[in-house]
Amino acid sequence: MSTKLLTPAIVKQLLEIHEHKGRQEQYLAAPSKLLSFLLKIAVIQSTRSSNRIEGIVAADRRLKEIVKMDTAPVNRSESEIAGYRKALSLIHESYEYIEPKPGVILQLHRILYSFLTNEGGSWKNSDNIIEEKDAQGISHVRFTPVPAFQTPETMEQMCQALASAWDDPKTDQLLLIPLFILDFLSIHPFNDGNGRMSRLLTLLFLYRAGYISGKYISLEHLIESSKETYYSSLKDSSASWHDNLNSYVEFTEYLLGIILRSYQ
Repeated sequence: MSTKLLTPAIVKQLLEIHEHKGRQEQYLAAPSKLLSFLLKIAVIQSTRSSNRIEGIVAADRRLKEIVKMDTAPVNRSESEIAGYRKALSLIHESYEYIEPKPGVILQLHRILYSFLTNEGGSWKNSDNIIEEKDAQGISHVRFTPVPAFQTPETMEQMCQALASAWDDPKTDQLLLIPLFILDFLSIHPFNDGNGRMSRLLTLLFLYRAGYISGKYISLEHLIESSKETYYSSLKDSSASWHDNLNSYVEFTEYLLGIILRSYQ
């Protein structure tokens, strides 16, 4: 892992998050009613925010009913919201058994789209681009992800590299998470759902590394509330990504900052 990534700001963030992790048992000693209340609120906020970032919305009453699984979705937006809630529940309940391998990521994507027909569980079948709008509202190509034909091999290589680094005792697993997420978003492996999948995977990695704040404080809500910084950090860290000359610093500082805020 490049020492260039260990800036004073990132080292400080890592130390503070590690300290909070060391106090998790104290947090979990809170009254069970309080933890249940926090969990309920976080699930609603996570489902709402992660979808709303992508422009997928539903009325509050309907969203809460869908999150509680009290009703069936009646349109596309509600179907996508229900799928996120289902995938989120799986991660909450079974993260120990969900290894981040290509087949597992495909299965998680299939669950994300389980309320829609034949849309989930496959890598993209056409090349995609990431656009942004300027002050005049004109769209420009900001980033061109990995071509569709290279996606399966690239995802396989990335997951293998993660598994190897994850098990290395010299590696801080917390630091691997923003690196993987940035690469995942740069590959943009799906026709749709890449942003929501990146947030689900962030939670999955955090839980597997022993960081549980995102279960009780919605990381997705914190990301939505700082959306401009989120996108600008992605833009800065993905520059020259295809040439392996990009800097992961900006996005790493951003995501670690979100995690630290959730603990605080």
